[in-house]
Amino acid sequence: MRGKDGRLTAYARNEDGVLRWTEERPGGPRWEGPEFFPVPHLTHLGIAQGADGYVHFVGRRTVPVDEGPPQVDLVHAIQYQTGRPVTAWRSLGNPYKDAERAARIGPPAAGVAPSGAVNVFVRNANGGMMLRREGKNGKWEGWKDLRGTLGKETMAVAVAESGRIELLVPGISKAMRWTQAEPGGAFEKVPNLNVKIAGGAVSVLETAPDRNTFYWTDAAAGTLTANRLGTPAVTIADTPAEGPVAALRAELDGYDCTVLAHRDRDGRVMLAACGTENESGGLWWAATGERTATAPALALDGKGRVVLGVIGVHGGLYVARQNSEPGLALGPAQRV
Repeated sequence: MRGKDGRLTAYARNEDGVLRWTEERPGGPRWEGPEFFPVPHLTHLGIAQGADGYVHFVGRRTVPVDEGPPQVDLVHAIQYQTGRPVTAWRSLGNPYKDAERAARIGPPAAGVAPSGAVNVFVRNANGGMMLRREGKNGKWEGWKDLRGTLGKETMAVAVAESGRIELLVPGISKAMRWTQAEPGGAFEKVPNLNVKIAGGAVSVLETAPDRNTFYWTDAAAGTLTANRLGTPAVTIADTPAEGPVAALRAELDGYDCTVLAHRDRDGRVMLAACGTENESGGLWWAATGERTATAPALALDGKGRVVLGVIGVHGGLYVARQNSEPGLALGPAQRV
């Protein structure tokens, strides 16, 4: 993620907490880190950034007990500025008081409204969605049941320029959607999409004002697709993505383009670009030479260049940066 000062920061979870790498200056190439922030028993981590540049961490914490189900709750912390300390991790609790059902909640995801209010979403024990968010007074509201059923653990949260938040959650044989009629308003469940998303992995990018493009692997066809709600899905790769796709808007040779990166079944990181909302014009996927066991990440650095980040197969952060050649060409990845 890019901070207000133009420096990039990369984050990763390990079994004991969170690792952080920070650019020494906007555009790099040197980095500091990794710094380690201990968060015992953290099993999942979601990260979201607000318009104010604050980075919000939401995690699922599972504490084993001698007998019975583990104690599971959600936790939240904030990084206010690039390279600055992370606040104390505070518990957001759990939608359930019953330990058995509490242990069955999924990993959280977050979206930050333009006001700075954090919205935290989590799959409940029945596959429906629960919401907890900050109120106008800065205090956290109680848990709200958004309903739904048979949802998977992954989800896509989109915050539009208008401030409206949209949520898409893959299910067993459908995808569930929630939207806001206005920024800060109530979340309304709208008709499901009759799609089956392989692995439950879905990602989203705002490709026009208040219009999102969702990316997923179609379970029936085994192809990577792009979909804008209300329009036919477009096949953008003949092979599936293993995990969510990284998506980024960038100006390439003076054109508004969308850059996509994903991991294939062999762990190779594949990269492509197209005119924004012109996937039907064709994409040419190219292997970057990197391999990873996790999803890749994309960002624009302080000089407007595309940056690809991956965790290598043996651990460690590797970063490749757009070079001066025309189009989208990345230099060799360097271990940070």
